[in-house]
Amino acid sequence: MAEPEADLSKKYDAVIIGSGAAGGMAAHVLTTHGLEVLLLEAGKKLNIEQELRSMEWPYDNAHRGGLPPGSYSLNHNEYTIRRPPFGPGFEKSKNLYSYIGSSDYTKNIVVNERENPYTGTNYAWVRARCLGGKTNIWGRLALRLSDYDFKARDRDGFGENWPISYSDIAPYYDKVDLYLGITGVKENLPYLPDSIFQRPTKLNCAEVTLKQGIQKMGRVLTQYRAGVTSDGLKHNKYRSRCLSRGACERKGGCDIHAAFDSPTGLIYPALDTGNLTLRTNSTVREITVDPVTGKASGVHFTDSQTMKDYTVGAKVVIVAASTLESARLLLLSKSRLYPNGLANSSGHVGHNFCEHVMGPHVAGQATDLVGKPSTLDDGRPGGFYLTRFRNLAEKHPKFIRGYGFEGGSGSGMFPPGTDSSGFGASFKEEIRKNQGSYIAMGAFGEVLARYENFVDLDPVVKDKWGIPALRFHYKFGENEHNMAKDMKETAQEMFEAAGLKIIYVSDRVLTEGWSIHELGTARMGNDPKTSVLNQFQQSHDVKNLFVVDGSAFVSASCQNPTWTIMALCWRSCDYLADQLAKNEL
Repeated sequence: MAEPEADLSKKYDAVIIGSGAAGGMAAHVLTTHGLEVLLLEAGKKLNIEQELRSMEWPYDNAHRGGLPPGSYSLNHNEYTIRRPPFGPGFEKSKNLYSYIGSSDYTKNIVVNERENPYTGTNYAWVRARCLGGKTNIWGRLALRLSDYDFKARDRDGFGENWPISYSDIAPYYDKVDLYLGITGVKENLPYLPDSIFQRPTKLNCAEVTLKQGIQKMGRVLTQYRAGVTSDGLKHNKYRSRCLSRGACERKGGCDIHAAFDSPTGLIYPALDTGNLTLRTNSTVREITVDPVTGKASGVHFTDSQTMKDYTVGAKVVIVAASTLESARLLLLSKSRLYPNGLANSSGHVGHNFCEHVMGPHVAGQATDLVGKPSTLDDGRPGGFYLTRFRNLAEKHPKFIRGYGFEGGSGSGMFPPGTDSSGFGASFKEEIRKNQGSYIAMGAFGEVLARYENFVDLDPVVKDKWGIPALRFHYKFGENEHNMAKDMKETAQEMFEAAGLKIIYVSDRVLTEGWSIHELGTARMGNDPKTSVLNQFQQSHDVKNLFVVDGSAFVSASCQNPTWTIMALCWRSCDYLADQLAKNEL
């Protein structure tokens, strides 16, 4: 769709930095309130349908879905051993991508690592600089947090409570459910609140076997709660209902937009209001400040392609660049009034960085399904979610907080078991006979938010646009490693209880960052000395500055964050619009 030209000479009501889940939601809410908004995205607008091609078979792709010559995707060993992972040794690869960019379908969505360096401790940083950001390829799991998360300190004494309770955000979770669509089944669990669900997908036979097998242990397995509209959305002409077709699991994205993505779910409808102006290829390098009032006055950005510099003014600046990039931008925005970076009088910007630890997983087989007819499972937006069960009623002696499992089974475009040895007709028959019987799941656990886990600016290294790179000071701690050991043990225990044949169990902890769930670098709180933002994600220091992405999280919980990011953003932008109308900003 055509984009109106940005008028950089005017002062907008609000400028939004970033077009992912948070930036898109901010655009939707503020334009609905009638505000005149400018949305800046560092990357370009892609023809996402052409990128994803979920109906394309491997044999129809020139590289069988892999990367073309001259391109390379980093793997686990490079992230773990090399510092930085994209250092010397890859000179022959013109294009270098994160591990997510390992296919022909995602390579143009994630950044070229050569142009976007970072330093410090080992970290697998996945970035997507394009309209919609990582919502183009997200895993779709849409979970709510509860007061087990918001008030976790009250339960175990660690860290800080959030400045909100579940009752504060619940109405906004409902708004997100109804506006974007979500599929799932109600379970009535106090630690995993239900959503307003559309029609759920069905569990297949092996998944039902696991569900029934662990019920006697008090464990709950439920259908994957996917941010997908299965019934359709009458209010959005850019979205289609899920048709259960295509290779959903191959790359995460959805080229018919049944799965939520920020452009079709939020940004295009906002453009239709006439209140939104979009400018892509705009890399923001600084939030500008009025030297008299100390308030944010706008942003300074570089055109990502022409390298020309521009400045635009706004009454309110909204940072939604993603957790790590938002912290980087605040630290970059130094001035006489804010020598340690913008909104950083507490010294907490970049600190309390947290995410999810992952890696331990189990794979098995429901032997009673061997030789049974195949089922169509490729078009499902997800398999199952096995909810948290640790540190709820009883305290674990070796770690606090909890973890959940994501998993699946069934037949797909890429049949499980193809890594087995064999050749010819007999090998193919063996794959066909077994493919629907395999089942696997992997864990996602809460990483504790600790002040000593942080990011700052590298004093030497800069990116392609001359902007100082981010430097990591971040490692999993004893609590995470003890939790990972328990993940492996309980995974095996549950498969055994369900009567599944175990093929392998892994206790390997993946490199920090692998979850792509970065959180907490500008956390919310009631005390300006120990937090960056208030409960409405408004800077304690600069009242017309809001940071509405995962930066605001006080703790990571073990649930995927996207739905919470959008619910919080909606709440904050309602508040922002009200305050602006009252001339309080």
